[in-house]
Amino acid sequence: MRTILKTMLAITAASAIAISSAPATTVQPIVIDLNAVGQGTSRTITVENTNAARLPVEIRVESLTFGDDGVSVEGPSSDLRVFPAQAVIEPGRTQTFRVQWAGGAIDRGRSYYVTVAQAPVTLPAGQSAIQVLYNFQVLVSVSPPRAQANLRVESASIGQGTDGNPAPVVVVHNDSATHAYVSRGTLSLVERDSSGRAVFERTLSPSEIQQTIGYGLVGPGQRRSLILPISLPSGSGSLEARFLPATR
Repeated sequence: MRTILKTMLAITAASAIAISSAPATTVQPIVIDLNAVGQGTSRTITVENTNAARLPVEIRVESLTFGDDGVSVEGPSSDLRVFPAQAVIEPGRTQTFRVQWAGGAIDRGRSYYVTVAQAPVTLPAGQSAIQVLYNFQVLVSVSPPRAQANLRVESASIGQGTDGNPAPVVVVHNDSATHAYVSRGTLSLVERDSSGRAVFERTLSPSEIQQTIGYGLVGPGQRRSLILPISLPSGSGSLEARFLPATR
């Protein structure tokens, strides 16, 4: 039997959101915010098996670290408890997993991947098949008491996109003790030529930011450099950027 493993990321190093569904499985939500104390220390993840076969899954928890180039996995963590830790989901049924903060008091926010990993199915003797297994990574971030995100644009410049065209490069800074998301606000861009005349203007809404760069996770105290996949009319001149957080 040959096994192919595919991981569906809730958030990548570039903070780009991926689809959290694939044939046979749907996972919701893909982003969870928890509090370290008081109310909101637990949430649930729902996994739906839309296939005609039973779906065995197991849960893994990994802590994340933040750098200028994005998010990376640090290793397994016991800060979050998930119940049940494994399950077999019948066809057409759903299974709920409770995610509970167990890391005690913190003074700085932390983030984790909770991975819903599809386990291989044991085939009858004499049978062989190729199994495609999916891992679904849910992003879980935990905030300390009374912490509020403080995200702002630190600089904006004109760089080069993956297509070779001029593209906005925006450096954001989260000057707070908890996590922040670029997609929880609007991002306005203005390119000016050498005379100061505006040659390009665009404001990205939260949904447009999600479609363009994903959720845009920025860790506590982190600076993130984001190259936006937007073609600018010119590689010269200057770029202005402004982030405005959404009101709740």
